[in-house]
Amino acid sequence: MAKTPTPAELLPGLSYKPPEKGWMDVKPDFRPGTYCNPASPKWMEWINYPYPEARSVETDNWALPQDWKEIVLEGMEDRLKRFRSLKVFFDICVRCGACADKCHFFLGTGDPKNMPVLRAELLRSVYRRYFKTIGRALGEIAGARDLTEDVIKEWFFYLYQCTICRRCSLFCPYGIDMAEMTLLGRELLASVGLNIDWAMASVAQCYDKGSHIGAPPQAFKDMIDFLAEENERITGITTTPSYNRKGAEVLFVTPSGDYFADPGTFTLMGYLLLFEHIGLDYTFSTYAAEGGNFGWFISHEMGKRLNAKIYAEAKRLGVKWILGGECGHMWRVCNQYMSTWNGPADFLEKPVSPITGTRFENAAVHKMVHISEFTADLIHHGKLNLDPQRNAHVKLTFHDSCNTARGMGILEEPRYIINNVLPEGNFVEMPPNTIREKAFCCGSSSGINANENMELRMQGGFPRANAVRFVHEKYGVNHLGCICALDRATLPTLLQYWVPEVEITGISELVGNALIFPDELERTTDLRDRDLVGFGEAEEAGEEEE
Repeated sequence: MAKTPTPAELLPGLSYKPPEKGWMDVKPDFRPGTYCNPASPKWMEWINYPYPEARSVETDNWALPQDWKEIVLEGMEDRLKRFRSLKVFFDICVRCGACADKCHFFLGTGDPKNMPVLRAELLRSVYRRYFKTIGRALGEIAGARDLTEDVIKEWFFYLYQCTICRRCSLFCPYGIDMAEMTLLGRELLASVGLNIDWAMASVAQCYDKGSHIGAPPQAFKDMIDFLAEENERITGITTTPSYNRKGAEVLFVTPSGDYFADPGTFTLMGYLLLFEHIGLDYTFSTYAAEGGNFGWFISHEMGKRLNAKIYAEAKRLGVKWILGGECGHMWRVCNQYMSTWNGPADFLEKPVSPITGTRFENAAVHKMVHISEFTADLIHHGKLNLDPQRNAHVKLTFHDSCNTARGMGILEEPRYIINNVLPEGNFVEMPPNTIREKAFCCGSSSGINANENMELRMQGGFPRANAVRFVHEKYGVNHLGCICALDRATLPTLLQYWVPEVEITGISELVGNALIFPDELERTTDLRDRDLVGFGEAEEAGEEEE
């Protein structure tokens, strides 16, 4: 594994100077630390994906199938017919450059091919050559080029330097969706056996066991039971999750990042305390034990396959509606694809909060409510007894996760929760051009949160980290909050690199800290066993001063 440069080594090499050569004449530089490893044959065989081979991208021979060119071009033709949007996106771009400096990978690497307009050109140039008369006639003069192995290698390199965050689309005057183009490009790569290992391993394990980490049902239950025991140890409150219980009102689906790794585990402890506090009639499913969907990072077809288990379990268990935890790509899929991929969900009811009576009209079709919407509604109706001082040690700024913010418009709900569970003045926003729908991505989403591409990840996450550093240095921010499990997995590494003084937290964790139960233990620590203000080391320091 390549040694990751330090921040002091990385920044001086950053340059936005135009290159001396034309972009078609520059081949990608597969330096260790800047790319993801190709998928292991094992994972591809698990899910019956084509052309499983042990590949190394640093060699000349990528072991492509003999008829790889025909497969790719037939695949492109098929998608041009099935997805009218793809042809529209190819044809309407006027190269205005509005997107050029909006991509975190371009800002972090200075590589022109990470400009969204040029990343699209990697695909568009082949489209022009084989599907447009002017490209067939004039070739490179018309911006067209032949499909060669070098082009395929370039696609592999740059289509996995896109996190499908859609920030570029926000600034595009034509609304061109680079994320959809990236996804369809990745599908073409997958059709000739080119996938990345971290994403494919997660997909295969989810397909086989139901979760990205490959946890069997027993492990899923054991981990959540352990977190319930931790809640009881810290708060004295017994939180008793139920599993596979037919007839529960609500099926709760959480991403695996919330039950197998810190800091996500503290978010799940917050869920359990919230549900106990309001007496919610809910159940987990050990089959739908993964709300996240790495399949969507590979292809629409695989995203559909992995998402199907949620509706299947909701129907089997006979619940009324579905509640989902804090996860970004889970919610992009549920909000924008689920109804057409796996629907209609006519066996479910339109979601109504059993505590407040609120009808979640935005979930009337797909029948699934986000935990932030649900919690904000509880607070709005005065259903939660909260003590914000229990989070007095948290000076927070909020990261708008790309899929929930730009993709779903969940902007106000988490902020409303934050302002009710933190003391006044403990919440600070980052600069306006880096938050809400304009938020910078974590730089490691879309299945590229591996270890072998750490240099690229730190470069891609630099714009996000830079905004965090600003509020840390100016306002003393010590926590970055988010409502995405993948962010909670990737941001700790990013901030440890760029802003090590700032920790990551889920918003439901802060809710769990603040909840007051009538029969609880005296709370002296938060869910992470850190002393609350006025207890432990802080209290001892005060006594010494007296």
